[in-house]
Amino acid sequence: MEKAVYPGAVVVVGKDTEILYEKPYGFLAVDDNTPVTLETVYDIASMSKVVATTSAIMLLVSRGDLSLWDTLGDLLDVPESKKGISVFHLLTHTSGMQPYSEAWRDLKGRDLLESIISLEPENGLMEKINYSCLNFITLMAVVEKTTSMSFAEFCSEEVFRPLGMNSSGFLPKELSNVAPTCERDGKVLKGLPDDELAYYLGGVSGNAGVFSTGRDLFRFVSSLMCAGLVPSRVFETFVSETVCIGGDRRHLGWLAPSRGSSAGDILGEDAFGHTGFTGTSLWVDPVTGLYVILLSNRTNISRRDTIPQMQRIRRRLHNLVFGSLG
Repeated sequence: MEKAVYPGAVVVVGKDTEILYEKPYGFLAVDDNTPVTLETVYDIASMSKVVATTSAIMLLVSRGDLSLWDTLGDLLDVPESKKGISVFHLLTHTSGMQPYSEAWRDLKGRDLLESIISLEPENGLMEKINYSCLNFITLMAVVEKTTSMSFAEFCSEEVFRPLGMNSSGFLPKELSNVAPTCERDGKVLKGLPDDELAYYLGGVSGNAGVFSTGRDLFRFVSSLMCAGLVPSRVFETFVSETVCIGGDRRHLGWLAPSRGSSAGDILGEDAFGHTGFTGTSLWVDPVTGLYVILLSNRTNISRRDTIPQMQRIRRRLHNLVFGSLG
C-alpha cells in the first residue's frame, strides 16, 4: 500500500476447514478512505474461471450431464475448425484459441458472445498451452446450453448459495461494500467487471465478472476440500490432472505452479490456484491443506504499471505462509 500498488486488501489463510488468519488492510479506494473490512466485496477477475466456470463444469461432469471429452461440435453451433475442441481442451487452454478478443470495441452483448463462439482458432489442438479468456467464455455457453439456465442463475443456485457464499455473484446490487476498480466510459467501476470482455458482455461472463469476499472464498475452498460441492473423486481429477507442453503446466481449469509464478518458490507440482487481473489470487497446497486468499483492487490505481509489483507481493506472501506453516 505504501508503494501504491493497491489502496487496500484482505488476506485469509486457511487450513482444511479452519481459518488460521484473516485481516483487512487499508482503504476502499484511492479517493475513499473508508477502511477495508472482512465484508469488503472485490472484483475477483480471472479467479472467476475457477470459482464459477470450473465449478459449474465439475458439477455437470459429476451429474453425468457432461463429459470432459464432449466437443463443441456436440454442444454448440461452431465453425468446422472448432468442432473437435473438447471441454478438456477449453479447461486446459490447449484449444488453440487466441488469448483475447478486441471485438468488444465494436460489439456488445449477444453479438459479442456470438463473435467469440464463431472465432476461428489460431493453433491446432494440444500444440501449446495458450491461456485464453475465450476458452472460458465458450465454457459459459456450454453451461447455458447444457442446463437451459443463464450462467449467472446456475452459478448462484448451484454454487454460491449452496456453499453459503451469500456475498458472491455477478453484478452485485448492494454497492456500499464493493471496492472500485478502474475508470471506463467516464466512470469508476463499482460492481461492474474490470475486464473488458466481461463488461461489454453485460457483466456476466465465464472468464471474469464474479465479485466475492475473503470469507466467501474461504467457504468455497474449504467446501471443495471436504467434498462439499462435488464428490472428492471429481475434484481430485480436476486438480491432479496436469497437462505439460513446452514447459507450461495446467490442471483442469486451475493453474499449476511454475518457476517465477505467483505461487512462490515453496509449493510443489501438486498445488493449484488462480490469479485475477485486479490483484487477487488463491493458492492451495493439498499436501498440508493450507491455502492463501489475497484480494485487492490493484486496478483502482493502475491497470498495467503495477503488474510486476503485484507478482512480487504474491510470491513473497506465499513463501511466507507455505514456507513457515507448511
